[in-house]
Amino acid sequence: MTDEKIKRINELAHKSKTPEGLTDEEKAEQAILRREFIDSVKGNLKSQLDNIDIKEKDGSITHVKDIPLRNNRG
Repeated sequence: MTDEKIKRINELAHKSKTPEGLTDEEKAEQAILRREFIDSVKGNLKSQLDNIDIKEKDGSITHVKDIPLRNNRG
């Protein structure tokens, strides 16, 4: 995500709070930019978490990316 896109997200957010609000085109642009930002943050977080290693009590190293995901829902 570039600084220009983040600046545009902020511009649209500020404009949405004004009496004139956003046009339909601007609302669509805002939704696209927000989704791109969220996907970027998720990707960066996943990359950081994948590079974490845990040192176990026995001295062995476990890579977080090698730990199976557990679904704790329902």
